[in-house]
Amino acid sequence: MHFFKKTACTVIPWVLWVTICSAQKIYKGKVTDAITREPIEYAGISTGTPGRTAITDKYGNFQLSLRSDTATLQVSCIGYNRQVVRAVSAGSPITIMLTRGAVDLKEVIISPDQNNNSFHTLSALDLNLRPVNSSQDLMRLVPGLFIAQHMGGGKAEQIFVRGFDADHGTDINVSVDGMPVNMVSHIHGQGYADLHFLIPETVSAFDYGKGPYYTEKGDFATAGYLNYNTKDALDHSLVSIESGQFNTFRAVALIDLLNANAKKNGENAYIAGEYNYTDGAFKLPEHYKRYNLFGKYSLRLGDNNKLSFSASTFGTSWVASGEIPERAVAAGTTAIDANGNAYKIPEIADPIGRFGTIDSAQGGKTSRSNIVAKLATGLKNNWTMENQLYYTHYNFLLHVNTSFFAEDSLGGEQQQHETRDMYGYNGKLTKRNYIGKNILTSTLGLGTRFDRTYGTERSDVTEQYKLLDYIELGDIKENNTNIYLDETLESGKWLFNAGARVDGFNFNFHDSTKTNLIVSPKVNIQYTVDDNIQFYLKAGKGFHSNNAITVIGNNGFETLPAAYGADLGLNWKPFTHLYLNAAVWYLYLQQEFVYSDDGTIVPGGKTKREGLDVSARYQLAKWLFADLNLNLARPRLADSVAGHGYLALAPTFTSTGGLDFKFANGVNGGLSYRYMHSRPGNNTNTLIADGYYVTDLKINYTQKRYEIGLSIENLLNTKWNEFEAEEVSQLKGETVPVDQMSFTPGTPFFAKLRVAVFF
Repeated sequence: MHFFKKTACTVIPWVLWVTICSAQKIYKGKVTDAITREPIEYAGISTGTPGRTAITDKYGNFQLSLRSDTATLQVSCIGYNRQVVRAVSAGSPITIMLTRGAVDLKEVIISPDQNNNSFHTLSALDLNLRPVNSSQDLMRLVPGLFIAQHMGGGKAEQIFVRGFDADHGTDINVSVDGMPVNMVSHIHGQGYADLHFLIPETVSAFDYGKGPYYTEKGDFATAGYLNYNTKDALDHSLVSIESGQFNTFRAVALIDLLNANAKKNGENAYIAGEYNYTDGAFKLPEHYKRYNLFGKYSLRLGDNNKLSFSASTFGTSWVASGEIPERAVAAGTTAIDANGNAYKIPEIADPIGRFGTIDSAQGGKTSRSNIVAKLATGLKNNWTMENQLYYTHYNFLLHVNTSFFAEDSLGGEQQQHETRDMYGYNGKLTKRNYIGKNILTSTLGLGTRFDRTYGTERSDVTEQYKLLDYIELGDIKENNTNIYLDETLESGKWLFNAGARVDGFNFNFHDSTKTNLIVSPKVNIQYTVDDNIQFYLKAGKGFHSNNAITVIGNNGFETLPAAYGADLGLNWKPFTHLYLNAAVWYLYLQQEFVYSDDGTIVPGGKTKREGLDVSARYQLAKWLFADLNLNLARPRLADSVAGHGYLALAPTFTSTGGLDFKFANGVNGGLSYRYMHSRPGNNTNTLIADGYYVTDLKINYTQKRYEIGLSIENLLNTKWNEFEAEEVSQLKGETVPVDQMSFTPGTPFFAKLRVAVFF
């Protein structure tokens, strides 16, 4: 008994002393932009002590646990001036406003609470440093993502990423402000993602993730996802005019509709418009025309609610020169015979130039109108809720010809058409629990999406677009409803994230219905050694849905083929002005979807991919920045034998990089390159899709009230092919069809001048 009393007298005071010394004081605050008064996400909050950092959430909020009653906080964010706030008292929430400033890699903080945001630093740096004036520029900011246009400028780009020829979006989930861009059961290809309705000057930020590891992302998020956020408020209005070679013209305007007093009260509204025209480099003028209109209104309702409403519409039309068989341009090209053996083709009688045209009846027109409404609500006891509604009306018409006279004597012309309405809802409820030094974040999400098409059509037509026969015709009704639960525990240097989502689908075509369900678990583990290095492991299951026409036809295809993947990576700042991200990865896919240009679905079987991604950002001087991305992949059919099982057009090695400069006198710009290694054109590698190396240059002179800029695509005037694919075609004068690569030539030297006025 005496022993226990003595022990208690010793231990209890010690426990009390430790408890008092380790008592944590809570520091809360919000970080906003000094001009727009909008919250800043991913701002870093530090105390100067290693490990004592925090990152703001999407509402600009942060929370730190410290032992002292007062503290000095250092607040930084890429593209803003660092601010030091002294004598901050615990328990008294503060608002910190940051002013725009020079980009400095010193402001990059590696923090334990950066769950699933390994790539945010890269996206923020690239968007701040590299001028963009098209949706294509925006997509190329993603390391390892390449795009190609092969049917005139009006069609959605072909996307290549992480060893995938992702067609027009089959294996990458694309969204704008949370609204899906991908079109399910599209007549031209599953997941068709046409981003041309987005005006690049309205984009405030973008985020992306690679692999199927993100609970909030569902259909098509196999290779990854890509989301753009538009500005809630403008820091200035602008009018810009651009003109260049090939009768190219672009005009854009962003007009702020409210004054500074309204901004102080949390009210913002602006409108934006864009017009594009070009004839392109082809001998047959493209007559490419596109208009975009966009408007957005946002309002803070009290301290805890924010309402935003946006509406947009765009329309485009164009004439396409299409894809050209290699033999139509040069002698000695490669083709394969019925047994798969390669042979050479001599020069044809009447070769055409690389920018020539075989069928002048190709082209199309498309339009899309969107409405998005969102309400974000801060509830009591660290609860937040988001509710979003969206609606899209869409039209698509395309005339395409890749086979010419291979199928019949009438020329091979095909028409693809659909009209669509899309309705949807996204909602989530989030709770942050502070348990001592630990933070547990729980999110429950719910979403639903309805797509209905009217007169989905694929048909054979004449060059005058007269109907010959229908290949496919009918209305599609498709619904995807999902629910997910996501849990994240932050404990010291560790972060553990686990979640699962359930997606239910209902497919209807020709009054036949099929339903299916898929469960997708995810897990992410992250360990932050210190402010300079962080390791992460990601693993999860994702999927891409199949086209409703194929699902109802039940042609031996999986309805919801699953993808299983894993990433092992790191974020590292070996010294102040160098940031590195690297990951080794693996992905297995139950069934590959491959779409030919006539829209038919070719089964690809089970596939596997492994690879290595490396990205580096280095600040060489106060005004000079270097970037480098290296992406290696080994895509194969899972059950293939040696020498076979290649995946046509799937990239195996890509790289992008460049130098960007920003002088204090207003001179800024950059020199960049993109490299695509040659890759198999078919599954036996007997046909080759040629690689390319293209260099671009941008130079601007920017002042407070105006900007003058010059941009040059393909500075070295490289002869390259933007797109290639194996096609069976027959030209006039040929007696039998020929199986070889067809191509769309890449843009030659292309210079444009731009003048912008800010007010």
